[in-house]
Amino acid sequence: MTPNLNSSDNLFVANLQSVSLEKLVKSKLEVLFAQQKEAQVELNGLYNVVIEQVEKPLLELALRAYNGNQVKTAQMLGINRNTLKKKIDNYKIRVKKMN
Repeated sequence: MTPNLNSSDNLFVANLQSVSLEKLVKSKLEVLFAQQKEAQVELNGLYNVVIEQVEKPLLELALRAYNGNQVKTAQMLGINRNTLKKKIDNYKIRVKKMN
């Protein structure tokens, strides 16, 4: 059975250890470009869409891993805490502090 790559909700991820994130993203983008060519439509703002769809879940999962601690999350991500805060606000991420 061939996985349905037309919906991001249905992106087939068998094993992240055998398939890199880069390959998954490339595969999804190849499908997108093929659909764009077939439909003969222009893609505008694609860079920001791709960055948001990767960055937002990365931030959400990293924050969850550190129980909402923004200092530790920023350190793990290798960014300034103020930059993390701006991204949290930009993506409207709800930060839950857990004890």
